[in-house]
Amino acid sequence: MIKIGPSGLGPVKQAEKFIEKLQKNRLTACEITFTYGIYIKKEIDRKNIGKKAESAGISLSIHAPYWINLNSAEKDKRKKSKERILNSCRAGTDLGATHVVFHPGYYGDASEKDTYDIIREQIEDMENIRQKEGLKPLLAPETTGKINVFGSVEETAALAKDTGCSFTIDFAHILAREKHVDYKKLNNMFPQKHWHCHYSGIEYGEKGEKKHLKTSDKLWKTLFDNLTQYVPDKNFTFICESPEPFTDAIKGYKVLKSK
Repeated sequence: MIKIGPSGLGPVKQAEKFIEKLQKNRLTACEITFTYGIYIKKEIDRKNIGKKAESAGISLSIHAPYWINLNSAEKDKRKKSKERILNSCRAGTDLGATHVVFHPGYYGDASEKDTYDIIREQIEDMENIRQKEGLKPLLAPETTGKINVFGSVEETAALAKDTGCSFTIDFAHILAREKHVDYKKLNNMFPQKHWHCHYSGIEYGEKGEKKHLKTSDKLWKTLFDNLTQYVPDKNFTFICESPEPFTDAIKGYKVLKSK
């Protein structure tokens, strides 16, 4: 099963109408962007949006705020980073969201191993709190697109294995970081049945990601062909993060149905 939808739900007052628009266009997922803060502040609004999405067959997820660095040299910044993620999980529980996506952090002056160990400890702590509070969305650290930022395929897979958290595979970021996508390797490193994913076109250079680009029919076809060949028997949720996420998500749906 493959679910496809856009990044971005839009303003609170228009959210339920947008969900109807998603349903009308046969899209089945949407990622709410809390990237600049948790803007759906009222519990009643979150629950109403969640009920609307459930009735429309739309799977919701959340992108946590950008201001996160679980490897900050300052313990207070690590604490605030965890709170931003956990508050996204709390809001996501009201919304019925499945995943909270976040960029884990930066290497800074630390070694890759030390960075991994510190971030793993922070995620373990959040996982304990998440379970203790009964928060529903899964923690889903994302593969990142720049070579000097924590979040390689190997690091993300190890976090999922070592902490029991979920993950977000961003195919555009992997392409930008590694200059190719090794689908066989991904299948081996992420044995989990469900993959939460991001997809779009991307411009990149020697150091990785520069900016996201529109997602053409050809890009969607390449993705689905590779999944069919190298990643069989899994369930996927694809969130389109292009500059035109709604339009490009519809392209993805149409390409998928034409196969």
